[in-house]
Amino acid sequence: MDFQLSDEQNLLADTTRDLLAGSYDTERRNKIIESDPGYSPEVWSQLAEIGVLGLGFEEDSGGQLEIMVVLNEIGRRIAPEPVLHGALVPGSIIAEQGTDAQRALLDEVASGQRILAFAHAEPGARGGTSVATTAAQQGDSWTLSGTKNPVLAGDAADTLIVSAKLPDDGSAAGTGLFLVDAANCVRTGYRTFDGQRGAQIAFDATPAEPLGTAADAGEAIVRALVRTSAGLCAEAVGAMEESLRLTTDYLKSRKQFGVTLSKFQTLTQRAADMYMSLELARSMGLYASMSITDGQLDPAIAARAKLQIGRSGRHIAQESIQLHGGIGVTAEYPVGHYAARLTAIEHTLGSSQDQLRMLAGRLGSYEIVTL
Repeated sequence: MDFQLSDEQNLLADTTRDLLAGSYDTERRNKIIESDPGYSPEVWSQLAEIGVLGLGFEEDSGGQLEIMVVLNEIGRRIAPEPVLHGALVPGSIIAEQGTDAQRALLDEVASGQRILAFAHAEPGARGGTSVATTAAQQGDSWTLSGTKNPVLAGDAADTLIVSAKLPDDGSAAGTGLFLVDAANCVRTGYRTFDGQRGAQIAFDATPAEPLGTAADAGEAIVRALVRTSAGLCAEAVGAMEESLRLTTDYLKSRKQFGVTLSKFQTLTQRAADMYMSLELARSMGLYASMSITDGQLDPAIAARAKLQIGRSGRHIAQESIQLHGGIGVTAEYPVGHYAARLTAIEHTLGSSQDQLRMLAGRLGSYEIVTL
């Protein structure tokens, strides 16, 4: 099996890296995330120009591996643009489930003129496809009632894709997906501790349009969550790479007792352990993306990858701060920001313990190997 990226994929990675490196340093990123809308509209437009915001919408627009290399670079620069949550994941749902008229919205998404958000998570819920938000039908019209939180990129979204319980009237049941104009909702936006943005969104008999047909979309929701998990893994790998690079550069330049820290064997061994964690994370992130490319959108594969990503991210984040000392937790230095982002990624869609619990619950379905 060939694990090398193609020339086109490497070019996409290099182009994205150059764009973000020229747009962000720690000081500029801090200013951007403190201001509204929490990301740079100029960078958003540039990402649209190079085709990033439309990846995966059409067969010829790139696939999961192209998404992976882009999100690696997003993570490497911890860029605040909501590429995954505001474009790629909700866009893929519309591309897969929407009617021709609904899929026409994707042209505006790819050009950076429309931001989407997938409103599925609910307060107190712990994953899965069942939700408390309800859909009601009167004639040909639909309305939604309930609360979604957290909705990542929901504060800036123009259009929401909302999961809601279908009325059990014999013709439809389960969880459906609906398009909602964000202007018709009550949104409470907020900053997350890692500098990203989200919102709590309340629906009170809010007008909605079924995405595709008003049928159970449980499998489509699972596929969207798997894509989200793989995207988070890819972003985390980029953040880990840069965190490790910053740490090793610091060990090579910072002096104690007249010699650089890299001369102390214990510290170099700890850096080597960080590298091992990074490579484990990289291989599992690639596994998750390649599985999607092969048509295997399996929650178990996503959980395996995210479990290792979470463990590696925690190890690298903690060691980076420890090896930097006090400077590692200052707002002016980037390492603390990488630690915050890696921590947030670990807890998005369930922590490492949640992934382990999910995998342990599946043990009974596996065959016993005997020698």
